[in-house]
Amino acid sequence: MFFKDIDDHKAIKQKLIGSVQQNRVSHALLFSGPEGNGKLSSAIAFAQYLSCENKSENDSCGTCSSCLKYQKFVHPDLHFVFPVVKTKSVNKPVSDNFIKEWREFLSESVYHGFDKWLKKMGTENQQAGIFAQESEEIIKKLNLKPFESEYKVMIIWMPEKMNISASNKLLKMIEEPPPKTIFILVTEDSEKIIKTILSRTQLIKIPKINEEVMFERIKKTYDFENDKIKEITRTSDGNFLKAEEIIKNIKNNAEQDNFSKFTQFMRDAYGLKIIELTKWAEIMAKSGRETQKNFLRYALKLLRENFILNISPENQNKVIFLTDNEKNFSVKFNKFIHKNNIFQLVNEFNEAYNHIERNGYNKLIFLDLALKTARLLKVKPQ
Repeated sequence: MFFKDIDDHKAIKQKLIGSVQQNRVSHALLFSGPEGNGKLSSAIAFAQYLSCENKSENDSCGTCSSCLKYQKFVHPDLHFVFPVVKTKSVNKPVSDNFIKEWREFLSESVYHGFDKWLKKMGTENQQAGIFAQESEEIIKKLNLKPFESEYKVMIIWMPEKMNISASNKLLKMIEEPPPKTIFILVTEDSEKIIKTILSRTQLIKIPKINEEVMFERIKKTYDFENDKIKEITRTSDGNFLKAEEIIKNIKNNAEQDNFSKFTQFMRDAYGLKIIELTKWAEIMAKSGRETQKNFLRYALKLLRENFILNISPENQNKVIFLTDNEKNFSVKFNKFIHKNNIFQLVNEFNEAYNHIERNGYNKLIFLDLALKTARLLKVKPQ
């Protein structure tokens, strides 16, 4: 992985490169930021640069023995820890049980997300985590001397998924690391990491992707008109994974389908049309689980945006996360989404999403959601 492969974040790249050139690399780094911004790839690019035998001023050479192994994620001094799940054959899973899938996952894109990783493992219905037995593997690997490079690098992706036992053992390693050992933690939610670990890491904040950078990448990769690219850029909010999902939905006509479903659902719910809502629940129950989850995510987005419109009417023409069709609908709809019902509505849609993920009874889940939405839309603002 190269720094040049990662869009945006020039200042952060230079800071990381400078720390290597000045021999001021912290033994524990925390790359923190939102989904879809390239932070995991940045961590790997940094580790590759650190181990490169012929570094340039701006990037790894790409041709030395170390770089060639890093590009295949097989360097003996590069170690990964990431969330895993139990399987029929593995009751106490560790990252090495899924290393083949992990290397494929890293190779597929510069941008990585937790949901994409669950799909890659083929275990979307299970709770993934970093368990106690993983810490034993970490200790065993890092107590060995480096094989080829000056440093051993341990990249821990999603440390917020680490259970307390594993966290405590990792803390001891970070407090007293073996010589020439670098920890790089890559997180989307640093608040869920135990504070004693946070306090021992150097924080590297990786922000959202800049709109101009996002626009150029989409334009270079996909065949869309500029106006459509601008719309995708606005609604993706600096998250390239979200942009990819929007593009996929556009190509499959799913975005327009979700919009039509949402608007009709809200009209039927507000009108207390029980027969129509019952039919809606039946239709939703017959669709695929990914289609159901996609709709619920879409609905949550529109609910949040309409709440913002309601509390900030002066910004109706400046909302950046809505398409033109969504804006036209929301100008009238937003008055029904207010502080007296938004939190309950979001909670109900999140609950429905979680139940669908856990293979709940689809028809009952959507009928329950429909009836609760109908009741909440009737709540009056104060």
